[in-house]
Amino acid sequence: MIRASLFDPGAQESTSGGVELIARWKDSKDGIIWLDIEGAPDDEVRSLLSNFDVHTLAIQDALRPRHPPKLERFENFLFILLRGLDAEASGIDFGVIQLSLFVGERFLLTRHSKPSVSANWLYEEIQQNSKLMRDGPGGLALQISNRLSRRYIEILLELEPRLDEIEEEMFLQPDDNLLSELTRYKSRLRKLTRIANYHKQIAAKLRDYPEPLIGKKFKHEVVDLYEQIERTQSLSNLYYQISIDLTDGYLGLSSHRLNRVMQILTIITVIFVPLTFLAGIYGMNFENMPELSNRMGYFIVIGIMFVVAVLQLLYFRRKRWI
Repeated sequence: MIRASLFDPGAQESTSGGVELIARWKDSKDGIIWLDIEGAPDDEVRSLLSNFDVHTLAIQDALRPRHPPKLERFENFLFILLRGLDAEASGIDFGVIQLSLFVGERFLLTRHSKPSVSANWLYEEIQQNSKLMRDGPGGLALQISNRLSRRYIEILLELEPRLDEIEEEMFLQPDDNLLSELTRYKSRLRKLTRIANYHKQIAAKLRDYPEPLIGKKFKHEVVDLYEQIERTQSLSNLYYQISIDLTDGYLGLSSHRLNRVMQILTIITVIFVPLTFLAGIYGMNFENMPELSNRMGYFIVIGIMFVVAVLQLLYFRRKRWI
């Protein structure tokens, strides 16, 4: 899907359409165009981007299925490569997509292989209020970037209550499924932290080295973008550490429960050792065993075994083993 919005600063109006708007943009002197490319073949993408004199190396990076987020300045445009959440992401078990932004003086080009919630959101906003394009390509790029960053924060904040629930369930209803869930969270949070680190570097460059194509008037928006990404990074690290603590706590509780079981089994074994010894002696049935002819022999042995068991239980009780 390829869609475009062409803004006429003189008339303060925008026109929505497709690739046909590129020719109208070239004919205008001050028109601003946003071209959003989703899932088009690589050859078609190269052909479209060549209309805006996009460098070949930037196109190659944009078409790669996996590439670390980056910011690179070219002669006539700014290339920003971000990693956003896919459209199906609704929680910590998220998928990601590559979102490429080419910011020129009069154009913004976005390319993604799958639907982008951030790009769709901005496109719908422009349909309702075309004057949003007065912010120019730099302002539009910042809006997409900010929306992309906020989605990461949203899924992190949704995770916090679940971590609290797991902490309570560990004591009330311990289950190995909790350990599997925590392991999955740790894996996703590590990935999210890595993405946030890349994005933070990009935002730091925009903040510390103002980009003419973004414009000084968006200084506060750049700072806000940096703060959102920094918050994403800090929350990811925090929840990762909490997940580690919960995992260690669960393993500690499991080990303690296992020790208690082994302690009880050991006590039972110790109690029955002398009883088994007595039963073994009087089970040999030698002819010259005098106790065998005693009418009270059976009751005496049973009594001795009972007393031995009781004494051992009292001893274990005194030692607080039971």
